Amino acid sequence: MNITDLSRVIEQVGKDRGIKKEIIIEALEQAVLSAAQKRFGVGAQLESHYNPESGEIELFQFKTVVENEDEIADPDMDIDLEAARSLDPEVNIGDDLGIKLDTPTFGRIDAQTAKQVIFQKVRDAERDIIFNEFIGRKGELISGIARRAERGNVVIDLGKTDALLPRSEIIPGETYKTGDRVQAYLSDVVMTPRGPQLYLTRTAPQFLMKLFEQEVPEIRDQIVEIRVAAREPGARAKIAVVSKDRDVDPVGACVGMKGVRVQAVIHELRGERIDIIPWNENHALFVKSALAPAEISSIKMDERNRAMEIMVEDNQLSLAIGKRGQNVRLAAKLTGWKLDIISKTKLQKRVADAVFNLQHIDGVNETLAQAIYQTGYLNVFQVAEAPAENLTKIPGYGSEEEAAGLKARAQAVVEKGGDAIMLSKDGTPLESIQTKAGAMVIGTAPVGAAAGNDAKSMAEQRLREALAAAGMGSASSDAHKTESEHKNK
Repeated sequence: MNITDLSRVIEQVGKDRGIKKEIIIEALEQAVLSAAQKRFGVGAQLESHYNPESGEIELFQFKTVVENEDEIADPDMDIDLEAARSLDPEVNIGDDLGIKLDTPTFGRIDAQTAKQVIFQKVRDAERDIIFNEFIGRKGELISGIARRAERGNVVIDLGKTDALLPRSEIIPGETYKTGDRVQAYLSDVVMTPRGPQLYLTRTAPQFLMKLFEQEVPEIRDQIVEIRVAAREPGARAKIAVVSKDRDVDPVGACVGMKGVRVQAVIHELRGERIDIIPWNENHALFVKSALAPAEISSIKMDERNRAMEIMVEDNQLSLAIGKRGQNVRLAAKLTGWKLDIISKTKLQKRVADAVFNLQHIDGVNETLAQAIYQTGYLNVFQVAEAPAENLTKIPGYGSEEEAAGLKARAQAVVEKGGDAIMLSKDGTPLESIQTKAGAMVIGTAPVGAAAGNDAKSMAEQRLREALAAAGMGSASSDAHKTESEHKNK
């Protein structure tokens, strides 16, 4: 191959594959060296170099200069001084002399070896180029063509390479046929032994945020910012937005004229409902907006545990919780707070039951019971088990001595009354409220009772026996009697 041909090949391959000229030259040098090594043997010290002036891959064999022919141990490794100086007059004994060899005519096997080396080098270079290109695009929207399905996963052709859209990252209900155009969020780029692997997602909140960035110029111009997003893919989503310009309404900008912007996002997400709410640094106001369209009556915050007890009117309870708890679950994800939704009627009953329960403690009247409840203690057991230093937060028990006295009196009630102190005003066990994934699950269960009617009856029988042994009479009559005594006090 002459200089024009080889140079043209180097230029063309570099242009077609997007590979640097130096990488192709290195691949050619390595290919010639590998083939020559097989021809001359593994012991031969060979080097190959591309000469841009002649356009050839030059091959050199290096030999050590010895004093005379008698010292030559291996003709492929040594050369005597006289022969060496005929090639380079300045060479000395012990030097390594590079002798240019005529490029051998390679046979079929040699040519195949060279071809494999070139292909491997070019392939490695392509992998590095693809990895470096897409690692910089991580976190962007990517569009491609669906090519095939592999165990539920969809392989997306991006042109230069393929990407994987895992089954778990596909919106429920979506199906793709070969040739369908797919838009997704590039979530990760990983280099594997088989080359770079690109992972896509259509279920991540970031995909929703990028779609809005694509549709809303104010977001692209950083006038409006999406602070946080929460999704249940294919069903419903919530995003919180804020504007850096007082004259720009962030919610209106995302909705667009006649809802055209948000409708474009909803169409891409296959009909997923989207609630757009204004971001607020006030946690209570932010939670109130996140639970819309439900109307909130009051909010009780526990900043230490990042929890809120939210009271709504009875007719707003189902709206606040949402279908299968979806509304409150998304609001909890969006705000980062644990949300406990309760109706006004249930809350009033909970407060009345707690106040009644706490009045079992000697010296605690209704007013003190209200104060204890407002501090976060719902029954005598909690007061008895709480550290004395924590009880100092209750109004009227500021010193540790007073708090310790309250704790001791609560422990005395527990020892004397047992499960009886868990009764509400009407003689039934106190309401048990649990929060699961942000949604309220309301039920009644006696403390320590097993499931089933028989177990419940046995527990109630043991409760009556405990009451009788404590001299407290029946659950209902003595409960009212205790209440009247506290009122008289």
